[in-house]
Amino acid sequence: MTDTVTATTPSPGVVLLHLNRPDRLNAINSAMVADLAATLAAIRADTATRSVVLTGTGRGFCSGLDVRDFGDGMLEADAPALDRMRFQEAMAALPQALRALPQPVVAAVNGPCVGAGMALCLAADIRICSSAATFGNAAILLGLSGAEMGMSYHLPRIVGTSVAADWMLTGRTVSAGEADRRGLVSELVDPEVLVDRAVELAALLAGLSPFGVQLTKRALQVNTDAPDLAAALELENRNQVLAHATDEAAARRQPWTAK
Repeated sequence: MTDTVTATTPSPGVVLLHLNRPDRLNAINSAMVADLAATLAAIRADTATRSVVLTGTGRGFCSGLDVRDFGDGMLEADAPALDRMRFQEAMAALPQALRALPQPVVAAVNGPCVGAGMALCLAADIRICSSAATFGNAAILLGLSGAEMGMSYHLPRIVGTSVAADWMLTGRTVSAGEADRRGLVSELVDPEVLVDRAVELAALLAGLSPFGVQLTKRALQVNTDAPDLAAALELENRNQVLAHATDEAAARRQPWTAK
């Protein structure tokens, strides 16, 4: 647990992460960059953690980069290009680390989800949101490219190229209802039950075979970019052969095969 990221265990095998700068709608500052990176690294190495829920404290999920009060490390436009590239790479490493977790991640979007916050949301495996949630790719409104932190990779694959172009080129605010209609989220719930529902879903995942769940997550990620069906089936077939031989799979099959 850190000042800007809190971690609790609301159910066995489930870690609930809160981005924790509610007075700034959980905007990312230099401390949160370091804290979130360290927290994700710890979760990655923790075999007792079987699923993760990511949400925000207070009324926001994450309002993006804190351009007013980022702290040490914020660079001006006249800083050397190499230094600014390093900064951008450090920011982009956050959604990359979230996506790379072996455990499935459920994003519970409770309010404004903007810029870097949206990038984190997109990097999750499952996204649910409350009716109070809003989404926005705000970089283009600041004169920057709307393609950052994996946005141009993830968003078209989730909602389609045309919808992604609309959201990324305009930077407009997308309501929870529109996000649900476009398939950005798999479930839209009332605000007061959002975190409970996310934990319930994460607990369901945590109760399954961790090997089977992690193979499924990896196959989904890899086969989204598979060149053809044959390549996708090759990975799926090998995964099934590996999983079939585990003791846990044998134990789970037993009730179905016993006479």
